[in-house]
Amino acid sequence: MCTKKNNLNKSLSLKWVLPFLALFLVSVDANAQCAMCRAVLETEEGGIKAEAVNDGIVYLMVIPYILVAIMGFAIYKMKTKKKPE
Repeated sequence: MCTKKNNLNKSLSLKWVLPFLALFLVSVDANAQCAMCRAVLETEEGGIKAEAVNDGIVYLMVIPYILVAIMGFAIYKMKTKKKPE
């Protein structure tokens, strides 16, 4: 009876693992740029605006990481702070 239970657990775990594994292996192409930005960047020949848009994206991406790092450091300092005796 124990072996039936183990086989049932293995088959249930495979039923959940395989769909999630398939989701990670399948990729879908997507255009993440809005229509207005794309139109402006495609019509310009110099590429200066395209560089500015890319710099803006990097700037917007970095700010949340910095905030999370500051919060993590503050929590770390609070947890490791020595209590006065």
